[in-house]
Amino acid sequence: MAGAIIENMSTKKLVIVGVILLLFQAFAFMVGGLIAPSPTTAVHYLATKCVDTVKHRQESKWFMPWGPDQCAKIRSFDEAMAKKIEANNIVFAVHIPLPHKEMSAWFQFMLVILQFDIAFKMYNQIEDGALVTVDVGLAYRDDTVSEWTEMAHSFEQRKLSCNFTTTKTFENEGRYYECDLLPFMEVGSVAHKYYLLNIRLPVNERKKVNVGIGEIKDIRLVSIHQNGGFTKVWFAMKTFLTPSILIIMIWYWRRITLMSRPPVLLEKVILALGISMTFINIPVEWFSVGFNWTWMLLFGDIRQGIFYSMLLSFWIIFCGEHLMDQTERNRFSVYWKQVGPIVFGSFCLFIFDMCERGVQLTNPFYSIWASDVGTELAMAFIIVAGICACLYFLFLCFMVFQVFRNISGKRTSLPAMSKARRLHYEGLIFRFKFLMLVTLFCAAMTVIFFIVSQVNEGHWHWGEHTVQVNSAFFTGIYGMWNLYVFGIMFLYAPSHKRYGDDNSSGQCITGDAGANSGEDIQLTTTITHVEGPTELYRMTGKGAQE
Repeated sequence: MAGAIIENMSTKKLVIVGVILLLFQAFAFMVGGLIAPSPTTAVHYLATKCVDTVKHRQESKWFMPWGPDQCAKIRSFDEAMAKKIEANNIVFAVHIPLPHKEMSAWFQFMLVILQFDIAFKMYNQIEDGALVTVDVGLAYRDDTVSEWTEMAHSFEQRKLSCNFTTTKTFENEGRYYECDLLPFMEVGSVAHKYYLLNIRLPVNERKKVNVGIGEIKDIRLVSIHQNGGFTKVWFAMKTFLTPSILIIMIWYWRRITLMSRPPVLLEKVILALGISMTFINIPVEWFSVGFNWTWMLLFGDIRQGIFYSMLLSFWIIFCGEHLMDQTERNRFSVYWKQVGPIVFGSFCLFIFDMCERGVQLTNPFYSIWASDVGTELAMAFIIVAGICACLYFLFLCFMVFQVFRNISGKRTSLPAMSKARRLHYEGLIFRFKFLMLVTLFCAAMTVIFFIVSQVNEGHWHWGEHTVQVNSAFFTGIYGMWNLYVFGIMFLYAPSHKRYGDDNSSGQCITGDAGANSGEDIQLTTTITHVEGPTELYRMTGKGAQE
């Protein structure tokens, strides 16, 4: 029986493999830093005030802010008052994108943020807890002459959170409040070239609709979409990495199945990790360029959640299998206390995502941040998720420390061995410890990426600070995951050296120093009564049992 490649491969070849993986990792960062543009672009829009001159509102009528069919416009509400135009007849129109530009399916998604310009008036101040009711419609077309086609229409409420920094006196009338940005719209695909937003602020004093919201002067929108250049680089990485992981996974499992023993839990979990990596790699996003698949954002979140669950569970089992004694290891049930919270947390992530992006499939104007309860839940979720990620990393560090202590406890037997066996086991211990440190580094980067992604996704809700994630961070972390999974499957695959030889030495680390021909034995020995992928796996399990 043979050991794994990590213990049978010569140090020179291992160093070469490590350097190659390191070069690929550097290349992954360089692709994002030097080739790809920034992940997203933000475009600012000022809504045009159009006048609906028709007494009976026509649902099919759309107001264009510019162009040959542009609407009748006013510059300010003072002009509307002078012309005796009612507030219900004013439509704020925004055309996305700006003139002489086109949207593209490569943009993947479109997120729109809303901000009101509200002037201070002594007799028209913003009341506490003021709610703005907006009647908003979204339309699209793919050329400049076709009629607009309605895509969505909704009545939404957004709570104003404004602060007037100076004293509220008559002298300061006309100064503007400082108002927080408000989530407005999210579309999961950009399948059309032109989009049009028509926003109304209906006033009904009897029903207290849009009363006590101050004197709104203008509406500003910020449209955020993924850069087409970054999308192409991202798709190219996925297309290249998918066959790479798939091939190494098939090769790895073929070697496992050729062994005379059944696969142990650790080997099965490594295969599951490879499957989850392949699942997140498959570039189904290519289809989103040609099809209007608005569910791609939700599907991407589900894929990433499955991978997170598998990766975090793998690290727990990977460390645990080098701690358990022989009677406890190789059983998934012993890890339910550690893996259970990971699965539960992932399920909570899924529910949270469905509460927002699931609803946005039918109503792109819906936002969980629009209500006080939703905002508090979302903020609490982000904070708790960050804390749990940090606690997980600390727990993983503790498990790695225990594994190191377990291994170090067996090093007391090394001086009693022959020189060849002592060097052999010292080499195994060094290789395994180095792999564990690489695992910790990957875990730390994953936790950082998860926290930064959660904060960045809701950065407009924090009010003051924005976390800018550049392309190199995205491509680097994504490349790191693939290289780590590739490396684990390669290093833990059974070695071809002495493959299938069941007559190999049965000596373990506690064997006596007088083992015959100890200088000439293979670098992997087999403990006949313990089955496992590597010598360190068998050695640590025996140590725990003792």
